[in-house]
Amino acid sequence: MADTAENSACTSSGRYHMDTELVFIEGDAVKDNYNAASVPIYQTATFKQTNADGSGGEYDYSRSGNPTRTAVETHIAKVMKAHRAFVVSTGMTALDVILRLVKTGQEIIAGDDLYGGTNRLLTYVSQFSGIKVHNVDTTDVSKVEARLDPVKTRLVLLESPTNPLIKIADMRTIAARVHEVCPSALVVVDNTMMSPYLQNTLELGADIEYHSGTKYLSGHHDLMAGVIGCREARVAEQVYFVINASGSGLGPFDCWLLLRGIKTLGIRMEKQQSNAIRIADFLEAQGFKVHYPGLRSNPQYELHKGMSSGPGAVLSFETGDVALSERIVESARLWGISVSFGCVNSLISMPCKMSHSSIPAEVRKQRRLPEDLIRLCVGIEHHEDLIGDLANALTKAGVSVKPFSSS
Repeated sequence: MADTAENSACTSSGRYHMDTELVFIEGDAVKDNYNAASVPIYQTATFKQTNADGSGGEYDYSRSGNPTRTAVETHIAKVMKAHRAFVVSTGMTALDVILRLVKTGQEIIAGDDLYGGTNRLLTYVSQFSGIKVHNVDTTDVSKVEARLDPVKTRLVLLESPTNPLIKIADMRTIAARVHEVCPSALVVVDNTMMSPYLQNTLELGADIEYHSGTKYLSGHHDLMAGVIGCREARVAEQVYFVINASGSGLGPFDCWLLLRGIKTLGIRMEKQQSNAIRIADFLEAQGFKVHYPGLRSNPQYELHKGMSSGPGAVLSFETGDVALSERIVESARLWGISVSFGCVNSLISMPCKMSHSSIPAEVRKQRRLPEDLIRLCVGIEHHEDLIGDLANALTKAGVSVKPFSSS
């Protein structure tokens, strides 16, 4: 067989292809005397020591560290190309840990199209911690630049794509500009919607990348988890201090579940993304305004393509009528009405009534978040069944469905 890059064991960088990296657990990720094929679950709170002063063991208390947690953190750090990675109890815990790096009197620049839980936590710190939060349109670099303060700016928080309007931020340009103007500021990216499989924001210049591990990394909605990846040791040390002090590290069994889920991320994401592309085409053919970076009609198609290896599996669309959107959502059968995304099952929701309902109506209006917006989180089912179920839901809701070929 010809010795081509495609057939060689490793890529030119010395790493395996991402699909392989996701599955392959490095031998030194966990110390196991019995060489178990599956990483053992060290379901223990404490570890026995050999010396009276409490020394003599690598671990002493699972709040500070646990072998199963070390295994998943080491594996995720490799996948994220991070200096060090951490796993905590939820995605929102991950953000809470990161926000503890901001002091009273400092400022945060964040997007104006954010996950509702993120907006809730940012509102809290602005009200009770003396931290100023600026919400700007992060798709416009100049609006981010206008809020940069060399002294006060501590954090620039980005989502790309955003949730739920699926807008794209030029993360590479923003990160470079932030580091130039504010050397002590940290660029933080919520990369949950893309997952490390499709997008690596640390390579784009982010200092911290975080995820809700509940979503794509787990893939089955059977655990809660958060992931934090740090580009530099200095930041990683600060993050670990907060996790250890607050006791927010992920428990051993959930670590094991998360590690198992990560192994199938590649095949799940490819299937979900393939389905999403077809569904976006179907909805656009019906005349809806579709928000999805995989559509060539999307004005940010090229920008997203330059930062990611795919458009992902979350999209949203506008119907123009709240009541119509409600009928569509309630008429679907295969699409479960639920918040969240990233699991193998397809989900449908109206963000303004569910995941983003905690954002006041007047703020949603100010940020131009359409009340009729429907968000689709595409699963691994057969695309023809998903499109057929959507077509039936549209018909029941009173929409005249146009012929469409998904082949």
